[in-house]
Amino acid sequence: MSVAACVDLIYREAFLLDDGRYEEWLKLFAATGRYWVPLSKSQDEGDSQLSIADEDMNLLRLRIERLASGRAHSQQPPSSMQHVLQQPMLIEQDADASEYTFRTAFTYAECRGDDVLALHGHYVHRLVRDGEQFHIRLKRVNLVNAASRLPMIQLFP
Repeated sequence: MSVAACVDLIYREAFLLDDGRYEEWLKLFAATGRYWVPLSKSQDEGDSQLSIADEDMNLLRLRIERLASGRAHSQQPPSSMQHVLQQPMLIEQDADASEYTFRTAFTYAECRGDDVLALHGHYVHRLVRDGEQFHIRLKRVNLVNAASRLPMIQLFP
């Protein structure tokens, strides 16, 4: 598996989210996957800190089930989203090439009715090899304005 294939996985992840294919998106994560939006880009990883979002696979599954059920009142009418990514940059690779870390600048737009939310920042994707494929062990969303008062974020920046 090459770096180019990992980059393709990052672009595919954004495509699946934008297309509302959440079940397929979830399959991109490792069994121990984590989706994390810290309060600050300088925040260290750890379970004891406050975050905007910090979801393991169980919480991600619950959120996706809620979105798919049609009972999510906050999604009437449903939101749509669009991710615009810069080229992912490899920032770390372990010695046996079983884990790669990428940094990707992004712009995210989420629209519901007449309301549009725009967020900017960068992702840190930690991808781990599982046989011939890579999966997302960590998706960290570092928002430029994470410390600001943010409106309700309905989907997945």
